[in-house]
Amino acid sequence: MDNRAGEMQVFLQVVDSGSFSEAARMLRMTPSTVSKLIARVEDRLGVRLLERSTRRLALTEEGRTYYARSRDVLAELEAVERDLSQGSACLGGRVRISSSVGFGILGIEPLLPAFHQAHPRITVDLSLSDEIVNLYLDRTDVAFRVGPFPDSSMTAIRLGSAKRMIVANPAYLDRRGVPQSVQDLTDHACLGFNFRRANAVWPLRESGRIVDRTVEGPLIANNGETVRRAAVAGMGLARIGAFHVREDLEAGRLVEVLTEATEGDIEEIHALFLGGERVPNRVRAFLDFATPKLRQFISGKV
Repeated sequence: MDNRAGEMQVFLQVVDSGSFSEAARMLRMTPSTVSKLIARVEDRLGVRLLERSTRRLALTEEGRTYYARSRDVLAELEAVERDLSQGSACLGGRVRISSSVGFGILGIEPLLPAFHQAHPRITVDLSLSDEIVNLYLDRTDVAFRVGPFPDSSMTAIRLGSAKRMIVANPAYLDRRGVPQSVQDLTDHACLGFNFRRANAVWPLRESGRIVDRTVEGPLIANNGETVRRAAVAGMGLARIGAFHVREDLEAGRLVEVLTEATEGDIEEIHALFLGGERVPNRVRAFLDFATPKLRQFISGKV
């Protein structure tokens, strides 16, 4: 027997990663192995799936079709295995959850004791990272994402929206002064992020339009919780979601600055999952339990 599902997974990772080397790193394979595997699939199908160059990979028309169909096939395979292993009516088994660090700690973790009490046979497998995960390859059931999501093959439940704001510790502002305009950020330490999708710029409103303002500071981190703690410790200014610093603002550990500059700086928050209406009951149980509570958390009504 061949391993076409495995080949599809590798192909999806190559496309999602944008390179053979990055896909190999994610899959813990060698780049040559990944390249040979893709070439084998192309030889078997008799078509070119990828156009290769030294700078980028591009899908051919056949490649786009194979990519879309592969995602459907793997999603269906995943659903079959889950339904058979857990039973369609059995509220037991494992629910794999992915979330950003801040949203996971503040929004999801507080729900877990009550969820366990309601569904003691379900194990929540929670992974926190501000990197975007691939639901197919990481075998994730539900991913909570802050910001845009381009993948229309996933089902999305909108939970709310998060305003982003610039905050700092009062002691830091006493030392460095309160910035009165976006231009003043040049004289301030600005804390940032180092994950791949992050930019070293803050999109801020200046003179009625949004301008990407380059910022620098003493720390860049791979998650919002580290940035929040650094801001509380007085290391600099942080641009971060309002839900993430709500308690710090109420306690006076942080204060908001440059309010007008972040006007309209809002990101949507969704729960994303595969399978649509055919989602396993254990996953549906978690979504039904968590969705109303997370909406309350985001809105600040808890």
